[in-house]
Amino acid sequence: MATVEKMPMLQMGYDKLMTQLRELKAERPLIVDAIEEARAHGDLSENAEYHAAKERQGQVEATISDLEDKLSRAQIIDPKSLSGDKIVFGATVTLLDEDDKPVKYQIVGQAEADAKLGMISYNSPLGRALIGRTVGEDVEVSVPAGDKFYQVEKIAFI
Repeated sequence: MATVEKMPMLQMGYDKLMTQLRELKAERPLIVDAIEEARAHGDLSENAEYHAAKERQGQVEATISDLEDKLSRAQIIDPKSLSGDKIVFGATVTLLDEDDKPVKYQIVGQAEADAKLGMISYNSPLGRALIGRTVGEDVEVSVPAGDKFYQVEKIAFI
């Protein structure tokens, strides 16, 4: 029997996915109405409105299925309940870059990652390089722009 791989995420990420799911489910009746209206225009072979509505319906149903899968496998982790001296999922990490400039990241799930907000996936190159590290350790990570070097300055669980 296959095992279901859990998908770690923060409560915020879970809530975001639930909101997306509710919005898409609310869109379903509107798409059905658009299909029925386009169908009323006659010949379906050359009916662009009908084909666009059917395509949107396929996209929405696929996205709903994907979101339901992710939510069913969600393992919600509260960073405040964690502690320790190693970087783990949910930790907020302050790093010093090559110019001794501090950068701050929180290790999160793939569904909630947003580098602009300082939230990186545990599966990203930097996320994988950081997991298990302790304060004072040097970290080298290969990214498309080249190799980056960091030193772990602080680990917090907030």
